[in-house]
Amino acid sequence: MKNSRWLAALLLVLVAGCTLAQSAKQDGASPEYQLRTVALGLEYPWSLAFLPDGRMLVTERPGRLRIVGTDGALSRPLYGVPAVFAQGQGGLLDVVLDPAFERTHWIYLSYAEADAFGKAGTAVARAVLEAEGLSQVEVIYRQTPKAGGGAHFGSRLVFGRDGTLFITQGERYTHRAEAQDLSTDYGKIVRINPNGSIPLDNPFVRDAKVRPEIWSYGHRNVQGAAINPATGQLWTHEHGAKGGDEINRPEAGKNYGWPIITWGVDYDGSKIGEGTEKPGLEQPLHYWTPSIAPSGMAFYTGNAFPQWRGNLFVGSLKFGFLDRIELDGERVIAEHRLLTELRERIRDVRQGPDGFIYVLTDSPAGQLLRLEPKR
Repeated sequence: MKNSRWLAALLLVLVAGCTLAQSAKQDGASPEYQLRTVALGLEYPWSLAFLPDGRMLVTERPGRLRIVGTDGALSRPLYGVPAVFAQGQGGLLDVVLDPAFERTHWIYLSYAEADAFGKAGTAVARAVLEAEGLSQVEVIYRQTPKAGGGAHFGSRLVFGRDGTLFITQGERYTHRAEAQDLSTDYGKIVRINPNGSIPLDNPFVRDAKVRPEIWSYGHRNVQGAAINPATGQLWTHEHGAKGGDEINRPEAGKNYGWPIITWGVDYDGSKIGEGTEKPGLEQPLHYWTPSIAPSGMAFYTGNAFPQWRGNLFVGSLKFGFLDRIELDGERVIAEHRLLTELRERIRDVRQGPDGFIYVLTDSPAGQLLRLEPKR
């Protein structure tokens, strides 16, 4: 009888242990990090930038720019933000600081801008950041021409090591064929100087038939960009259609294929273009099929997670995870899904000055979260 009771108790312990193990696996719990909530109450937050004093700037897609205090408190919306076209995927998008921010106080915003006829396109403005708002606001770039609809604006802003500004865009969805048309900005990554002028070493600057701001073309909808710290080169990712999300290393004057080649198909299952490869068109460094709907991109260089140094981080909107990507040079060798326990769309990911990893969740009750090493 005693042995029977002992065996029954042991069985209960084993069953409970298995249940706990299964729960941990399903929740996506990680032995490497713990998650902290930094700020709540953000409406569709899109981008994050760190100020030198420890505070942060956060954009909300409906058109608000806020400061997040070191205690996580949200400021009132800052005044002076340009009017945005907040329809569909449009609105207030990226925010970055000028490389010489402590001297200039300039910040740069990308957003969807409408014209008097209701058409819209990606635009970039710079402004001086003050205590409660923006001053000296000037538009330094406008996608040409504008188009109807509310899809595929991009847009990330990245300063190169030479001080020029890369602007990623989309082909506005209904104009995908024009991603190949060098007389328009649809589906192009452009490169300008911080004041909006055109760098003299842009690849098409001497061709009167090509828009001089164009850096690379044949892109679909680029919502992630970062400078690779090991090489100083621009890396981006873009949305495919049904499959075929890509990571690229855009180079001056090169054609990345959309919509002539793609690793995806159209939303109705039909074929797009001519296949997956064609001479003269660039192949991605990596692609996802099925699509993960990527947004946000950051290379990790910090000390908080030394085991992750050199990894690339990308948010997934479709499946709600943070993709930790191991690299061997430019080759993806492994992917790890983090934050699956949240079941939240990940809009942006950034490395903070403290070496922690910060993410924004894309929802009407969006959050700013921080990954820290598990104590």
